[in-house]
Order: sequence, then C-alpha cells, then structure tokens
Amino acid sequence: MARRYPLQSALPHEPVVYDAPEVCPYLPGRTSRLPLRLPLTRLTPAQFDQRLAHGDRRSGEFIYRPSCPTCSACQSLRIEVAHFQPNATQRRTLRRGDRVFETRIGPAVVDDARIRLFNAHRHGRELARNDRDLDHHGYSAFLVESCCDTLEFSYWIGNRLVAVAVSDRGAESLSAVYCCFEPAESRHSPGVYNVLKQVETCKAWGLRYLYLGFYIADSEHMSYKAQYLPHERLIDGEWRVFSRE
Repeated sequence: MARRYPLQSALPHEPVVYDAPEVCPYLPGRTSRLPLRLPLTRLTPAQFDQRLAHGDRRSGEFIYRPSCPTCSACQSLRIEVAHFQPNATQRRTLRRGDRVFETRIGPAVVDDARIRLFNAHRHGRELARNDRDLDHHGYSAFLVESCCDTLEFSYWIGNRLVAVAVSDRGAESLSAVYCCFEPAESRHSPGVYNVLKQVETCKAWGLRYLYLGFYIADSEHMSYKAQYLPHERLIDGEWRVFSRE
C-alpha cells in the first residue's frame, strides 16, 4: 500500500561547486550526476530537516541529490519510527546484538582503528571501486567534516571496535550517512543491528524520522532498505508510504 505526502516548501539557493556526469556508483553501465552544493552557513537542525525532506544527502561539507540524465532509480527512504514494526528476524537480530555489542554514541572522529575498519569493510563487501584504500584525510572529508550536526554510533565487543556508523541529526530526524563493520562479525548482522539501534535512539530522543539514504531496487547494496516496514519513499516529489498490507 502507498499513501502520498506532497512536499510543501522550497529550498533556498545554494551554490553548486561541482556538477559533472560520472560512472554510476550503484548501477553498472549507467551515468550519474550528483551536483554538490555548499551551504553558505552551517545548517541548523531545522534547516537540515528541510533538506532531508527534499531528498538531500550529505557528503563531507556538501549536500546533494541525484540529477541523473536518464535514470530515476534512486529513491530517498525514511522510517517514521513511531510506525515502524520490526519483523521476527529483525527482533532476533536486535536481541542478539544487545547481548554481543556495546553501543557508544559520541562525536564523529577519525583514527587508525576506524580507517582500518572502513577499508576492511569496503574490501570484504566488494564495495571498493579502485585499489586505493581511504586514508585519514579521505575518511575525514567524507564523514567527519560536516555542514550540520554529525555524530557516531560505535559498536564494541570488549575493547575491540567492530562497527562504526556516522549519522547526521536534524530537529526531528537522524540521517544515516554510512556504516562499516568488521567482515568477520557479519554473523551478528551489525548493519541491521545499527539501523534498529538508530530507530531506538530516534524514539528515545523524540525524533520522528530515520533517513536511510537511497533505495535502489536493482542494486544489491541498496535494495535491502525496503525490508524496514512501513517506510516512506520520495517518488516524483511525493513521500509515499509502503507497508506490508
């Protein structure tokens, strides 16, 4: 079932600092266009919520949304946490993760442990598009340097860091930016656990939405987001609700 929620307000102008066609990072054989915009001032939580509602994502100090010439496969997806109903597998994953992991929430930082984890995850999940590992500068420029309020969920087994997730906070939302984890811990489904913990955190903090980035039906790395129900997807300028009904 899908219900529609049209957008109501326009965004202010922000200068585009980069805009060029590139090889699509999600779908082979396609061309992407992701114009990077630079906010003129640091975004307040309310301003950031407004941009999320229009389909924006953050990368470093920039925000963007797809403007691809021949493709509209990317659909922003968000969970209204008060309505979310985890399935039986997700409930088991949460219970198991609560026994295994210690969750810490704090500022987003860069260090050797996080760099190693990021690169191990990219190679273990076959996400690397070239042979060059990300260094401290690249990690910071991608995740830590920000135009909005940014925080980190870190997951530990004893004193060992096994997963890191960076998220942005608005006035009524969290936006999941990136999650990486130790490939050897895949049996505990840390990616799923992270989403569920962020849903819990949104509820505890009185936030309405958790944004999960882009859903892409034909991408094995992006289609998993549809398993969190009910959720909303931004399609043709309207948020549509998808549920199990």
